[in-house]
Parts: sequence; structure tokens; C-alpha cells
Amino acid sequence: MKQIFEWDRLFFNSLPETFILEVIFRSTVMFTILLLTLKLAGKRGVKQLSIFETVIIIALGSAAGDPMFYEDVGIVPAAIVFTVIIILYRTVTWLTGKSKKFEEFIEGKTECLINDGKFSISSFRKESLAQDEFFAELRIKSIEHLGQVKHAFIETSGEISVFYYPDEKVKHGLPILPSLFNAKSKFIPADGIYACSFCGHTQEVTIGTANCEICKKDEWVEAINTKRIT
Repeated sequence: MKQIFEWDRLFFNSLPETFILEVIFRSTVMFTILLLTLKLAGKRGVKQLSIFETVIIIALGSAAGDPMFYEDVGIVPAAIVFTVIIILYRTVTWLTGKSKKFEEFIEGKTECLINDGKFSISSFRKESLAQDEFFAELRIKSIEHLGQVKHAFIETSGEISVFYYPDEKVKHGLPILPSLFNAKSKFIPADGIYACSFCGHTQEVTIGTANCEICKKDEWVEAINTKRIT
């Protein structure tokens, strides 16, 4: 029968002191795996916290929780994990301050998603951001169409920052309200100003079919130029 406060079990779980070296190695490997996994998950997967902050929280949370509940996890190995994580944290922080490229790799960088009312297609591809998800973010900010948006950025935290046109400069843009956007079609029923459903570029087109001047796609939505209601 096990006794409480068996000090060797409590601190080391009857493991040899040399096991500490293995704990250091395990902690370093898992820290790196966590960092790379969340990096691949992208900014939207860790919204509001940076990738680096999320790694620290997960790693420290696991290291702190296990020895609280499980008797077969020694306190000393857990404390070593904390020490290793803090050392790695300090090292990564120092490296991000010394190298801009390393900082961008760890934290990512702000990307422009909308420029002058049109999508920055290359940025969308980098971020693997779904169009529907992005439209939802804009609608939450009371945006009806891209002609109301001068610039939109995805920050390193995954948040969307939007800069608007003043009312007098709002132009025709791609509608993002589902009822309007879902009416997209390759056939243009009447002459007018239409927006490319793929890149958001607007142009005057005539009845029939047409290709976008920018991306060469051929699916259109009738553009609108309503002012923002706040």
C-alpha cells in the first residue's frame, strides 16, 4: 500500500536523477513540435493570441497540470520542464529581437487582404483564409460591400483590421451579403457595373458574358455602392 508523502516518489517518482537529461530533451522536442504545428495551423487557428504565446500556454499548462493530479508524475521533472520552457522562451524572444526574418517566421506578419476595395489574391493564398469566413468577419463590422473598404489587414494575432472609405468616397464594390453574393452568375442580365466574385474588381459590362480585366474569371455579382450604417 502506497503511503502519502513518500518523498522519493513525490519528487522523482523513483526515477534516477539522470532522467532529468531525458526530461530536458523531451521538453525541447515537444516545444519545437508545438511551435511548428501551430505555425502550420495558421493565424486563424490561434486567433487573438500569437502562435508563440499559445505554445507557451499549452506547454506550461500541461507541465503544471500533470503533477497536480497524477501520482506517477514527479514534481522535479515537471519543474525541469518549466525551466527548459522558460529558457527556450527567453532564447526565442532574444532571437526575434535580433532577426527580422526569424520574428516573421515565429509570429508571422501582417498581410493586406483588401486594397482599394479589391482582394489581394496572393495574401489570401498565403493565409489559407476561406472567403466565407472573411466575409463573416466583415459583416460583423457592418460592411455590406467591398467598395466601403479602403484597406483590410489580417494581423499576426489573426484579427481583421479594417480602414474605411469616408461616405463621400464609397465606390461600387462586391456585395458580401449572402442574398446578393449568392446571386452571382456567369451571364450578365443587364448593362451596368458588376463586381468579379473572385477578386472583387468592378467594371462596366454589357449583357452576355465577360471576363474580369484583372483575374480573367467570368463570374459576376451586380455591384452596389451603399454607404455604411453605423
